[in-house]
Amino acid sequence: MLFAATRAPSGSNRQPFRFLVLVDGPKAVAAKLLVARGARQIWEAKRVADGYDRGTGTDDSSPKARMAASMQHYVDHLGEAPVLVFPCLVRHRAPFPTESASIYPACQNLLLAARALGFGAAFTVMHYPVESELRELLDIPEEVFLSGTITIGRPSGGHGPVRRRPLSEFVYSEGWGVPADWAVDPPGTKYTSAGPPKEAVHGQTDRPTRGDGAARR
Repeated sequence: MLFAATRAPSGSNRQPFRFLVLVDGPKAVAAKLLVARGARQIWEAKRVADGYDRGTGTDDSSPKARMAASMQHYVDHLGEAPVLVFPCLVRHRAPFPTESASIYPACQNLLLAARALGFGAAFTVMHYPVESELRELLDIPEEVFLSGTITIGRPSGGHGPVRRRPLSEFVYSEGWGVPADWAVDPPGTKYTSAGPPKEAVHGQTDRPTRGDGAARR
């Protein structure tokens, strides 16, 4: 997984990414508990702000309620994650808006490699509320950008085809909002109703049929 991450492109091919990997040492245990605390803060606020317990969220079978349940389980057990990875960007100049382009491709490579090997991996920013404490605990220099938190472990279920919204909603041709007739999903693709309403994406009010509407990650 880490080898795949290090093969990613970066600005000027400087390869400024570094990966701080925590498993079961004393600092690893302390760091996991810190991130778990940050995760609880973020999720508790998001759960209220996004109304996860209102509307369809009161129906345990709805995608909204299932997403909330998955997030709650993730947050409750984050401190027990087998592996915690902090992808870091070693800056060689002052922070600038596009610097993340030199580390996020590496993170995506890691996530894809994890899935290919049968592991579950999730990229979050759950460290933000406790970043200063993490930096002190792990001796992370100020010039290093702590760009995320990746948890890695074995999935509780099996990996199956993911459900996402139709390709046609994401791809435009010749101009913004112009459907691309050639953007067609492969046969057998299953969809989810999660995400913003189609009218927010295309400026239209119709919504296509989305299979069984169950969201999976």
